[in-house]
Amino acid sequence: MLFLKKHFVLLLVIIIVCAQPLAAQEYRLSTSDNLQQTLDNSQDGDVITLTAGKYLGNFVINTRVSLIGEQGAELVTIDAQGKGHALRLKNSHITIANLNIINWGDDLTEQNSGIYSHDKVNNKKAIGLIIKNNTLSGDGFGIWLNHVTQAKIINNKVRGNIKLRSSDRGNGIQVANVTHSHVFNNETYETRDGIYVISSQDNVIEQNTMHHLRYGVHYMYSYDNTVKNNTAYNTRAGYALMSSRRLTITGNKTTDSEDYGFLLNFITESTFSHNHIKNVWTKPENKVLGRDGKGLFVYNSGYNTIKHNIIDTAEIGIHLTAGSENIKIFGNSFINNPTQVKYVSNKKQQWSQDGKGNYWSNYLGWDMDNDGVGDTIFEPNDGIDKLVWQYPEMKMIMDSPAILILRWVQRQFPVLKPPGVKDSFPLMTAPNLPNNEQAVTSVAASTATTNHVKSNSTTSPSAQSSTSASLKE
Repeated sequence: MLFLKKHFVLLLVIIIVCAQPLAAQEYRLSTSDNLQQTLDNSQDGDVITLTAGKYLGNFVINTRVSLIGEQGAELVTIDAQGKGHALRLKNSHITIANLNIINWGDDLTEQNSGIYSHDKVNNKKAIGLIIKNNTLSGDGFGIWLNHVTQAKIINNKVRGNIKLRSSDRGNGIQVANVTHSHVFNNETYETRDGIYVISSQDNVIEQNTMHHLRYGVHYMYSYDNTVKNNTAYNTRAGYALMSSRRLTITGNKTTDSEDYGFLLNFITESTFSHNHIKNVWTKPENKVLGRDGKGLFVYNSGYNTIKHNIIDTAEIGIHLTAGSENIKIFGNSFINNPTQVKYVSNKKQQWSQDGKGNYWSNYLGWDMDNDGVGDTIFEPNDGIDKLVWQYPEMKMIMDSPAILILRWVQRQFPVLKPPGVKDSFPLMTAPNLPNNEQAVTSVAASTATTNHVKSNSTTSPSAQSSTSASLKE
């Protein structure tokens, strides 16, 4: 009986030991080693460190491992040799760090990517992917995440191929069906769009830099996201936000865009605050009737708040159309825009809140009580402007006696004015500008006499000096 008990205890110990997971292993590989074989044989928690050199192939990661380039070494390069995905992630809790990833495929239908995660794990979203400190350069998508939650995409640099047309390139970072994730401090350029977000919720896009692109940040069908403190320049649109709601867009910058600083298309219940838009101007060679650079273009978007933004040197400061109403607009600075506002509607809009309106660089009113608010109402456009927007050929007679008489009649008989935008409490100084820009703006405001330039104006000095985006149509 004692013999049986001893053997039972021994058998139990063996079963317990065998049931324990193997301790995580650390591997150190060179280019002469078989990376895919090591990945296939790895266990959850393993760390695979790659030494300097070029690793050729399309690698698949099925376990929860870390694939890391050696710190301090020369570039550790993953070369996909012009086809497929360079790295495909098929599990949760995978870390990819310190790698130079190049030369993946250009088939956008197959979603060819430098780093690609598309598969659910046990019919659930992949969890906790970390992609950091990598450089990627290729034709298709840079980083593609789908069905992922709690991901971190940090400090990566993604470059596209300018030899391809813009529409034939992939996006720098693309996230779809992604939740509770953080896209932080990345640089994307010469791809199609910098950061593309679709059908994703509760994410933060923060402190990224996007340039020489179609759109810097592009949102589609996404809710409850935050976009803050990002920088875009040399784009067609700095930020293109479409068919989404409950977005918080704050502290972002965009300069030298050709078509839009911010494009809001069917955006609702969102807040746009403390953003800085500068130099939105269509290049002379691309000028066609109706194509003007717009600082803010608000299309079919209602129930939003636009506050404390700077719109500086855009052909049109803000353009609202297609039912864009029930919007709170206050505390903004409209500076040096030939047309400050373009708004055609039969509904009046009051652009102020709690006795504070917006700053207009072409406001010619006065402030007798020195409370910082102008004593006369500011109306950025009149009925003549609306006629010109509806019938552009009228520009040819803008300086004719008939037009001058019509403007005079409107001023003398306010009852003849059509509904439009009114700021009852225009601000005398721009509240959001740095101190070193306030003086320049004040001088410009004191010498302004109209919010129009000659109808044949095509470009601004600041826009002429900007570097053109590296895009091929």
